[in-house]
Amino acid sequence: MNGGFFYFDPSSPKDEYLQNEDWDQEEVSIETYPYGEGAVMELTAAPSGALSIQEIYRRVNPAVVTVIAQLDRGASVGTGMIFRENGYVLTNYHVVAGSHDCSVTLASGRTYEALYVGGDSGNDVAVLKLEATGLPAAEMGDSDALMVGDTVYAIGNPLGVELRGTLTDGIVSAINRDVDVSGRTMTLIQTNAALNEGNSGGPLINVYGQVVGVNTIKMMSFSSNVEGLGFALPMRSVQKMVNDILESGEVLPEPRLGVTIFDMPKVLPDGTQGVEVQDVGIGSAADRAGVKAGDVIVSAGGQAVTERHMLLNVRRQFRIGDDLPMKLWRDGEYLEVVLRLDEAFEELPAE
Repeated sequence: MNGGFFYFDPSSPKDEYLQNEDWDQEEVSIETYPYGEGAVMELTAAPSGALSIQEIYRRVNPAVVTVIAQLDRGASVGTGMIFRENGYVLTNYHVVAGSHDCSVTLASGRTYEALYVGGDSGNDVAVLKLEATGLPAAEMGDSDALMVGDTVYAIGNPLGVELRGTLTDGIVSAINRDVDVSGRTMTLIQTNAALNEGNSGGPLINVYGQVVGVNTIKMMSFSSNVEGLGFALPMRSVQKMVNDILESGEVLPEPRLGVTIFDMPKVLPDGTQGVEVQDVGIGSAADRAGVKAGDVIVSAGGQAVTERHMLLNVRRQFRIGDDLPMKLWRDGEYLEVVLRLDEAFEELPAE
């Protein structure tokens, strides 16, 4: 396929979230660059004043790159962004999946051969390395600060290299949107900013000129005219994945609680809001801590949990083997438990 964004079959009868066909089954055989050299991705707090759209483009576009991955059957073209001045580039895994060579072209037109630091197909994140210093780097912002209705911008290469550096704008349509992609659930930012083939791996930018997401998929419909349904990986989650890759070459497994959570919040008699446990996996961290079906989780790790995604966000702040304190409501009383986290179970929303 010529383009690293979406694959679709015009004969398909259903609506789907689409990327390259079978990309998550394909390995990367690009020459590697050693991990563990101490590089990190950092998030910067938002400043006080918003920038004009012209200022945002001038600030971010120099750090946006074109990624061309050579495949046995052709080439995949996508977008990426420099996040460290010494040549570290972030993109989507599906842009480089199945490739044996990769080059990166800067906004200035200069091209470098790219080395592969590591990536993760399940989370659609990959890190490349250019043998260069003094490159323009984008500033990474905290996606947790986003609100529905916030203005956002996207810069990328729609339809390939000819239209590189294209800027589009829109709003945050939803946050923490759980999207099923090829049988796995991804928690994403939804936006109506125009995203087209070739935008994969490019930045979703806030009004302060900070990258708050990595554009990754778009909803396509074969039965109706669907527009304005694009999705991006939130930078708060991406930061952890990237730092795992920089340290170990791969994304480390996330800890699991071992509970199934109802999607709808639960309001308690005293007005407190939490999330209700539908089921508990036998032998899981939650089971060992005494969590039961019907319990309402009101806080975890010292943070209020009023919606399901908030519990998942807390979980991602911990590692396997950590202790996670949790406050529950059961039979009219509050109680506290501590979960020793492991990776044996995966909590899902109730059907």
